[in-house]
Amino acid sequence: MKESVRQYTGIMEDWIPKDASIAIAIGTQYIDYVPGKYDIRLKEGEPISPGSLAEKVIEQRSKVEQCMDDKLFGTPYYGIGYPIDVEGEPGALIIILPPTYRAPILETFSFLTGKQEEEWSPIPVEHITHIESLNKKTWFYAEGEQYHIGYTLKDLHPRLPNFFLRTHRSYIVNIQFIRRIARDFSSNLVLTLKDGTELPVSQKYMSDVRTVLGF
Repeated sequence: MKESVRQYTGIMEDWIPKDASIAIAIGTQYIDYVPGKYDIRLKEGEPISPGSLAEKVIEQRSKVEQCMDDKLFGTPYYGIGYPIDVEGEPGALIIILPPTYRAPILETFSFLTGKQEEEWSPIPVEHITHIESLNKKTWFYAEGEQYHIGYTLKDLHPRLPNFFLRTHRSYIVNIQFIRRIARDFSSNLVLTLKDGTELPVSQKYMSDVRTVLGF
């Protein structure tokens, strides 16, 4: 297992800031720690604490990024956690940075350039009704046309204006094109767009949808 872990830390050391430390947690404990200039003195074998970044990453199985106070390690830090698997066990790889670190702000997209056959078209984002992940490809829809784009939904979502809403692991919708919200026979929410397209709302995004749309 240690050899597998070192493959992760070796790769990360090539691109993370030089003052960062790297921690890897598997199961219920930290199994590796590579201290950098900003060292929180975490020890190998130390258990994962409730509320820690590692716990959140392992439970959610998704990237988590936030500023942590000094309650857990006695030193505040900015952490970026990534879900990993080591020999079949779920874990977390944590990049530890000074608390003053701020991730680069990505510019919001004003248009997306989509492909149809061998032609590309830049489409203003306000014309896009929704974006879909289908068969490991990403598609967006505007004025009745379907376009392919090389981004994933995960990459697109943080760079879209705030009138775009993630409703499902496979869908992002432009709120301005929602005609109505109803429940299906299973009491799940379904969004009907102005062109008649129906999009499901998954349980994972139900709370966000209700909060943003205010109902």
